[in-house]
Parts: sequence; C-alpha cells; structure tokens
Amino acid sequence: MLVSARSFDEYRAMFALADRDLAPGQRILDCPGGAASFTAEAGRRGIDAVAVDREYARHRETLGDLVERETRHKLGRLQQEAPDFVWTWYGDPDRLTRQWIANARDFRADIAARPDRYVAGTLPELPFAEDSFDLVLSSHLLFSYGNRLDEDFHLAALLELARIARREVRLFPVMVYDTGVRYGALDELRRHLDALGIPSRAERVDYEFQPGDNEMLVLSCADYRAPVRTGAAGVGAGAPVTGDADPVRWRHREAP
Repeated sequence: MLVSARSFDEYRAMFALADRDLAPGQRILDCPGGAASFTAEAGRRGIDAVAVDREYARHRETLGDLVERETRHKLGRLQQEAPDFVWTWYGDPDRLTRQWIANARDFRADIAARPDRYVAGTLPELPFAEDSFDLVLSSHLLFSYGNRLDEDFHLAALLELARIARREVRLFPVMVYDTGVRYGALDELRRHLDALGIPSRAERVDYEFQPGDNEMLVLSCADYRAPVRTGAAGVGAGAPVTGDADPVRWRHREAP
C-alpha cells in the first residue's frame, strides 16, 4: 500500500474542511497519517492535530526519506499515465512530485520536532480513548483498498473511528483505486452503521485526481456510544487507553 505525502491544502479540499472545522479548540486526527504534512501545517496554524499510522512504529525516523525516494521513483510512470488522471489540482506530474517531496520533508522535520503528535497505531484498534477527537479524517485506505481489505475489516475500522470521534468521521475517497469504481459494499456498510446509531452521508468535494473520484463519506458520531470493551488494555495491544497513559496526553476538552 502506498504511503503518500499530501498537503494541508489537499486535506482541506478532500475533506471539505471549513474554517469552523479548523477552529481553535477542535481536535483532529489524521488516520492513517502516512508522510502527509497536514499535522505539521496544522500545528503552525495553532490547530490541535495528531496523526496515527502503523509506519510510525517501524519507520519513524526514515519514513519521510522513504516516501521522498518512492515519489521520485514513480515520476516516470506518472508521466506515462498522465492522461488517465485529472490535473486540475496539481497541474502536471512534475509539480505533483515536487509538492509531495516538499510535504514529505515537512513531515520529516515535524515528526522529529513534535514526536508526541505522531502516534503508532493500526486499524481496527487504535490507542485512544473514546471521544478523543472532535473530527477524524481518513484518506486512501478504507474503500481505496477494497480489493484487499474485506468488508468485516471495513466495518470494524469504521466503528473504531466512530468510537474515538465526538462529532464526525470523514473518509475520502469511496472509490477502489485500482478499478475506478465505487466500493461495492458501501451501501451495506452504511445501513449497518445507521442501525448502530451512526448515520452517514456521501458528499461531493472540490478535489479529483482519478476521474469521478470526488466524493467523501461523512459519519455523524455525536449520538454513538461504543460497546464497553473487555480484556486487558494496553497501548502495545492497540486497545484504548485513558488518563496519563494516553500517548497523545490530551489537555482534554471540557467544553461541549
């Protein structure tokens, strides 16, 4: 699976982020964060953002370099396949490559300077307490890899993201990347979520790279209460943690 290095502005477009979504006091999780520069730029803007990714456990100090090299390596193929993509956002393959390399370098500097903002974790069990974030963003994993990740995984992952979100989960895209078609089980998953108290909606966004791939899924989580988990809790096991053990060390949100 490709680890990408998208920017803050790309996130704003992919997830239709308005100023109110990025206002002071809002807590945002990027899952999986990869080598994106969203958390770095969010920090510079005073936004309370955190990224989580399994690669932060295995390649924490080298991930930015790895993604930069991979981005350079893929330039030739991207140039050959350029007619298959929509270039409204990036302009051309060379500009995309330069932008993603700059994003990877920004990520590399920020994870070194603010390591507590980058937490190792893997869906469908994340090391955060219930309602830890106001808004959870998830791009290019669920649905994108629908040919590799089965429906049970998708449901478990969506419920986990809803567990840690106070307000909303936004997911982009809803298209399987290597087929160019909408994820086949999406409607069934939405019915299942709705029955559990998690209504959802599909929404068009102002971002498109694969033709027709300009839709996000929004889960409304304000009324959802996750079942109480049993068994031993611990960060290493991926179970939710509370209090001083929380790796993000939240100054938590008392205001409604």
